[in-house]
Amino acid sequence: MKYMRILTVPAVMLAMTLPVAAQQLSLGQISGYLNGLKTAQGAFTQINDDGTISTGRILIKRPGRVRFEYDPPEKTLVVADGDTVGIVDPKSNTGTEAYPLHRTPLKIILARNVDLTRERMVTGHSSDGKSTTVRAQDPDNPEYGSIELVFTGDPVELRQWVINDSGGSRTTVVLGDLKTGMRLDDESFVIPGKDRVVIDR
Repeated sequence: MKYMRILTVPAVMLAMTLPVAAQQLSLGQISGYLNGLKTAQGAFTQINDDGTISTGRILIKRPGRVRFEYDPPEKTLVVADGDTVGIVDPKSNTGTEAYPLHRTPLKIILARNVDLTRERMVTGHSSDGKSTTVRAQDPDNPEYGSIELVFTGDPVELRQWVINDSGGSRTTVVLGDLKTGMRLDDESFVIPGKDRVVIDR
C-alpha cells in the first residue's frame, strides 16, 4: 500500500531546494542531527511508486512518533504512535490498518538513539556536492527494506527520504522547510481505531 511506503523525486524539484555546494556530512554528524531533532512540523510532497503525487502536513515527535495528514481529495491519515503505524483511509471499507513500526524502515530515524555507524546499518553514503545521501537498513532485518535519507548542510537539515520496501516499491517524501522545537501534544499521535485492529508482531 502506498501509504505504508511513505517514507524519487524529480531531480528538478529537489534541486530547487538545495544550496549550490556542500561537503559530505559524516555519519556522526547526521546521527547527531537526528538525535537532536525532538519535534518538527511542516509541509511534505509525496511521490508514489506509480508516479502519483500527494501533499500534506507532517508532525514529528521523536522517539517513535510521526503524523502525516494528507490534503484533499485524499484526506488520509498515517500515524506512528511509538509502537505501531496506523493508516486511516476514509475511502476504504476496511477501517484502520496497522503495522508494527519496527518492521518499517522509518523506525531508523525515529529511534530513541540513532547511530548510523552501527555495523551493516549503512549500505550507501555519498555526496553530489550539494547534498549528502545515506542509505540505511535494519542490520538485523534487511528484509524489512531500506530508507535513503537526503541532507543538506550548514546547518544540517533533512530534506527528503525514499522508502524502498520489501516488495521493491519506492516512495519518496520531500520535506518543505521544517519548523523545529515546538510543543506537540501526544494526542496528535494517537491512532484512531487502533484498539479494534489485530496487529501481527
